[in-house]
Amino acid sequence: MAAASGSGAPSAVEALRLRRILCSRLYLDDIPSSKAPVVYSPAYDISFNGIEKQHPFDSAKWGRVRSFLEDAELLQSDRIFEPLEASEDDLLVVHSESYLNSLKSSEKVARIVEVPAVALLPNLLVQQKLLYPFRKQVGGSVLSAKLAIERGWAINIGGGFHHCSAEEGGGFCAYADISLCIHFAFIRLNISRVMIIDLDAHQGNGHEKDFGSDGRVYILDMYNSGIYPFDHVAKKYIDQKVELDSGTKTEDYLENLDKALKVAKGRFKPQLIVYNAGTDILDGDPLGRLKVTPEGVAIRDEKVFGFAKDQNIPLLMLTSGGYTKSSARVIADSIINLSKKNLIDTDSVLSPIDLTKGKLLDVNRRKVPMDCG
Repeated sequence: MAAASGSGAPSAVEALRLRRILCSRLYLDDIPSSKAPVVYSPAYDISFNGIEKQHPFDSAKWGRVRSFLEDAELLQSDRIFEPLEASEDDLLVVHSESYLNSLKSSEKVARIVEVPAVALLPNLLVQQKLLYPFRKQVGGSVLSAKLAIERGWAINIGGGFHHCSAEEGGGFCAYADISLCIHFAFIRLNISRVMIIDLDAHQGNGHEKDFGSDGRVYILDMYNSGIYPFDHVAKKYIDQKVELDSGTKTEDYLENLDKALKVAKGRFKPQLIVYNAGTDILDGDPLGRLKVTPEGVAIRDEKVFGFAKDQNIPLLMLTSGGYTKSSARVIADSIINLSKKNLIDTDSVLSPIDLTKGKLLDVNRRKVPMDCG
């Protein structure tokens, strides 16, 4: 966030951003104690008369993850949080009006999602069938940060649109959910140090541009340097860069991760970790081009959750990229494994004291009187 003006008072732009964050409904006032800190909505899945199949991304992945978790009796639907859709005011916390207006062009959206046929469709349909699911996932990412602070961990079965920055979308990412959830956390959760651990196969150039000059955010990005997006400007903003070669196998991948986490632990002490857990590192993924096994993905997630738990740092996980039909199964199996290893507990409920503590976390909303009508 930009520095305050010389008078000590926030600028008009900062004041408007503050108002938007404080007036947002995305944090939900009612947090039932019986629910687990897992966020999902059936609206996440994209069904677009078959047009969605023109992109290798499995646009029904999120619902399939939820189904696998239910089938394993780890988590039933009534214990999952359903997020609200991010409103225009919510999105304007990070995005400019000009960028959001550009999404009213179907041609623009087609370039972002890399599906040329979308350019031929009425924008109203594009908004309903494509951008609405994305906005629901943004709401899920923002809510997950609050749940992580309250419960110690949270998983949004969606989100992780790490190629989108405030002014530019791309790579199937239309909204900057990572940047948004962090800005909300700065204000509403009264924290000032966040670590992004981005282990999607692709460089997370969106959040890197958004937080390039912000010392409150530390970025660890481990990615295949031989694939999209080749964003050399954004690379300059990575605090800890681990570049992999195409074909990197499980053992080497995990060894690199161990070294990276050790370095990160010594460099930065965050109050929240945002973990972008893309499964496009899987062997056979047509875009990620790495050779990590499903078991390797589960171990990777174990290491990151263990890194957070050992230091008592709240962590939120986003599922991000993954371009094989097996991705949903691998994500679900990894979450089940996290539960078996006691790195997450989906059975625990909040006590009345914990619920009160959670409400007190939203300190700035309580302190600032605001007309949100």
